[in-house]
Amino acid sequence: MVVSVRRARGAGSLVPGLVVVSAGVLVAVVVNAVVPAVSPLVAAVVLGAALTNLGVRGAALEPGLAFAARRLLRVGVVLLGAQLAVSDVVALGLPVLLLVVGTVAVTFSVTWWVGCRLGLGRGLSVLVATGFSICGAAAVAAMEGVVGGAKEDVVTAVALVTLYGSLAMVVLPLAAGVLGLPAEGFGVWAGASVHEVAQVVATAQTAGSAALGVAVVVKLTRVVLLAPLIAAVGVWRRRVEGPSGGAGRAPVLPLFVVGFLVMVGLRSAGVLPVGWLAPLRSAQMVLFAAALFAMGAAVRLRVLARTGGRAVVLGGLATAVVVGVSLAAVGLVC
Repeated sequence: MVVSVRRARGAGSLVPGLVVVSAGVLVAVVVNAVVPAVSPLVAAVVLGAALTNLGVRGAALEPGLAFAARRLLRVGVVLLGAQLAVSDVVALGLPVLLLVVGTVAVTFSVTWWVGCRLGLGRGLSVLVATGFSICGAAAVAAMEGVVGGAKEDVVTAVALVTLYGSLAMVVLPLAAGVLGLPAEGFGVWAGASVHEVAQVVATAQTAGSAALGVAVVVKLTRVVLLAPLIAAVGVWRRRVEGPSGGAGRAPVLPLFVVGFLVMVGLRSAGVLPVGWLAPLRSAQMVLFAAALFAMGAAVRLRVLARTGGRAVVLGGLATAVVVGVSLAAVGLVC
């Protein structure tokens, strides 16, 4: 009985934040209906940022916002696996697969190295490098268990990937028009460079379904690389710091990545009925909008300013690297 009461109280604390998140998603959908050019995902992240930076966000909202930003995002990633079959990844071809692996490797290595040179510390540098090279906030949360970063480091890394990923949603479609990229090339570029899965969807859909399909497959291929990256950092830390470094606390494969791979397997095996794909896609979109609203609410411009320009510079550099390297590679393979 005591356990049940505690659970009920814990669940109840989520209600205010989730109500606000639901309202934000509803408003975002309405904005998209009125102005189709504005994606509900873009609208959601802007509304979330406004919630915090206009001083509307209160302490009672924190549990629900945190739940949406982490748990709902991860459920959305799991459902996203239903949209991907192994044959889709193979169909990308070896050049595109090498593009993805190369972009992740270069972005992670350069960001980590520069972050340490800027004096930001190894923990924050690794978290930012992981978020920008793989899949944003979810990757930051997964890597945090390996590096044992301070709470401030996690918040800063999440704020940076949300801020720069949101900017990418606006800048990349405009740049693609100037560069004259074909839909498929733009899809590869968006999938290989934009930070969050939901942000990739919002960015790529501006160029149509062909670009969106390619972008999602490319992005999910990046997400899969989270597992070997976490394992590699964990092994490296054990060698540098020894068993007492705490790296053993992190799972080799985060649970949401396992769920994603299971859904990919079910889709590849033909177990999921075709009629389920559209409802799952809609549910995934709602979950991503909710997560983006909550992550947008994590962007505190004043906090970023107090953190110092070095973290903002690192985020900008990491974005420039991932965008530039992937664009150069797209020119070679597309």
